[in-house]
Amino acid sequence: MTSDPDPIQSCCAPIRGEEQSSDALERVQCPSAERSNGQTVSKWVSLSGDEFRMGTDDRRFLADGEGPIREVSVDGFAISPNPVTNAEFDGFVSATGYVTDAERFGWSFVFKDFVTSEVERRVTQVVQGSEWWWRVDGAYWRMPEGPGSNVDDRADHPVTHVSWQDALAYCEWAGTRLPTEAEWEYASRGGLDQARFVWGDELEPEGRHMCNIWQGEFPGRNTLEDGWHGTSPVGSFAANGYGLYDVAGNVWEWCSDWFSASFHRNARRITRDNPKGPRNGSAKVIRGGSYLCHDSYCNRYRVGARTSNTPDSSTGNLGFRIVTD
Repeated sequence: MTSDPDPIQSCCAPIRGEEQSSDALERVQCPSAERSNGQTVSKWVSLSGDEFRMGTDDRRFLADGEGPIREVSVDGFAISPNPVTNAEFDGFVSATGYVTDAERFGWSFVFKDFVTSEVERRVTQVVQGSEWWWRVDGAYWRMPEGPGSNVDDRADHPVTHVSWQDALAYCEWAGTRLPTEAEWEYASRGGLDQARFVWGDELEPEGRHMCNIWQGEFPGRNTLEDGWHGTSPVGSFAANGYGLYDVAGNVWEWCSDWFSASFHRNARRITRDNPKGPRNGSAKVIRGGSYLCHDSYCNRYRVGARTSNTPDSSTGNLGFRIVTD
């Protein structure tokens, strides 16, 4: 087993390493004429929009561009209360025959704890510097740990191993879209002004676990105090003030914006009034953290935290939720 030295790596969700220009993304289309043309969730959380203070001045991850704290306005929109589930994504694939990026490439990244000994014998590459991430041939959303695994008992878990391009294709079929980063943070804050987490400033108020993250010592020991090692069913933890579930932990969520650590620093209308990020880039914003986050390693389950990944990348802790106007 060797380390793959080539890709630029994100510490939280590894990058496939094949960057694509914005022009290349234009090829993403729904392959079927059969479309949903309507909501694919049981309910929407409708938000009227407002001004809010976006970002954080937490200085732990300076390269992420979390700050400065800034006044941002968003128009009204509706957002799904939880990430898209395996059952919902299965409906899309069944209706369209869509083939995900992980299937086209023939592999995806899987966290080491979830790989069987039989699959492990065939693993030849791990991520340099993040050796807990393994390239697993045959891993994709329906077989999230590689050959022999399935999601039969995880219909209500968030779908994983979906790239930004896959999420966009789902949105095109469903008549929805991905949230902008500003919309995502506004909704995730749930009406709280500059709280550290989506529920407040204390990680475990009165000893209660509020989200699906890692407990113990990462990456060697997970005590499972919150009840979960990998993904959890959507809605397993309390909703935020707006009724959204899993906006902290469980899985990372794609946003529509290209990532930049500096674009938003200058106060301009384009960065403060319904901001949509820079016009182009090499990576897309992801938000919310995942079941692998731990304070000793990656506490990006903070509501103001952010990172990115390339549009064709897929991992076992990366999903998405949808919005509509």
